[in-house]
Parts: sequence; structure tokens; C-alpha cells
Amino acid sequence: MAIHATAIIEDGAELHPSVGVGPYSIVEAGAVLGEGCVIESCVRVYGAARLGRFNRCCHGVTIGSEPQDLGYTPDKAKPLLIGDHNHFKEGVNISHGVKTDAGTRIGSRNYFMSYSHVGHDCIVGDDNIFANTATLAGHVELAHHVFVSGHVAIHQFCRVGAYTMLGGVSGVAKDVPPFVMASGQRARIIGLNLVGLRRSGFDQARRSHIKAVYRLLFRSGLKLADALERADAEFPGADTEAITGFIRASERGVIGFA
Repeated sequence: MAIHATAIIEDGAELHPSVGVGPYSIVEAGAVLGEGCVIESCVRVYGAARLGRFNRCCHGVTIGSEPQDLGYTPDKAKPLLIGDHNHFKEGVNISHGVKTDAGTRIGSRNYFMSYSHVGHDCIVGDDNIFANTATLAGHVELAHHVFVSGHVAIHQFCRVGAYTMLGGVSGVAKDVPPFVMASGQRARIIGLNLVGLRRSGFDQARRSHIKAVYRLLFRSGLKLADALERADAEFPGADTEAITGFIRASERGVIGFA
């Protein structure tokens, strides 16, 4: 693909021969762009960014920019590592790392709608969708097959489990366990993410299993520690382990039901 005459490719940037770069875009020294990446107009790819194959950055995207951290200095810079087949729509901003050696990490096949933001040292898995202006503060861990609706803000150090859906204009201040829908100014669980589970191939028996686990954990009146033990014993299986393991690993606490 072509590199536009107005694009700036600094010495030391590594671009696969198939990469295309549009007008007025900048790729800094140190940046790496893999096979088939498309960089549209007015994009800036900072030197800390490493992109895999077939990623698309639309107009005005900034990839690997300085963290929004008052204590940041350039000597603390850590990388931004991005997998394959991600799509970054107009105005998306992704920060590089600052606090951890691994830096900021984004998996593959994620779709970032306009003006969504991923802060420094976040870990984002695969097959997630971020609606317009969805915002992840620093150190957020987001699993896979998560739908983050528009204007959602996730507090730093929160974890979001797989196959969850976060309702629009929600504030997430604690960990969100797998398979649920959550919504609210301080987000609470409002049910299972049934639509997302069906679309991902979870049959009725599997959905009922997950529902029974959550009923035991949050509706039985048991202390959480006791409910976790009973869930593992009464509903054995990978989905139960995903839920109970997530909750046991929580350091911020887990959101409850509305």
C-alpha cells in the first residue's frame, strides 16, 4: 500500500511493506507496524507502540500517546502492545504503559468506536466492543467478549469479566464478574447478559447453570465465602470456576445486584 507524500515516517520506525499511511499522519521512531496495517489521515503512532497484523486506525487516532498521569516522565515509558485485526475508529486514544514492565496490552479483534479511550497499563483481551467515548482508566483489566456501552467510565484497577455487557452512561467502581449485565451511576448487576451469551453459543442448559450459580452467590443469604464453596461443590464446571475464581481474586470487591 502507498504512503502519502504528506505523511511523516521517522527514521527508526518499522513498517511492513504492505502498510498504508494516509495524509498528515506521523509514525514515530521505534514504532512497529505489522503486515496489512492501515493508518488513515491525521493519525499519530507514537514510538512506544507495537502493532501486529491488519490493524486499522481511522482519522485522528492516537496510538501509544503519553499516559494521562501527573507523575509521568519520559524515562518511565513502557510499551503499548497491540495484537491483530483491531479497528480503531475516529479519535480513539490509547496510552502506552508507565507503571508495569509489560505496559499497556490489547489483544485481537477488538472494535473501538469513536473517542473511546484506554488508559496506561490496561490489559484488554480479545473480541471486545467499545462504544463511543467508553473510557478505561489506568490498570483496568478487561477480559474477552465484553460490550462496553457509550459514555461508560471504568475506575482504575477494576477488572471486568468475560461475556459481560456494561450499560450506557454507567460508572464502574468495583470488579464486574463474568456473564452479567451491569448498569447504573455506580454500576450494579441487573441480570445475565443473555443476548451476548446466546450470540456466543451458550445453550439453554449452560445459561441456566450460570443463573443458578449467581442465585446461590447473591440471593441465598449465605456469607459470600460459604456461597463460593457451595457453588463449586453443587455446580461444578468451567463456567462456575470462571465466576468463583474471578470473585476470589478480586481486590476492589465485586459489584452486587441492583
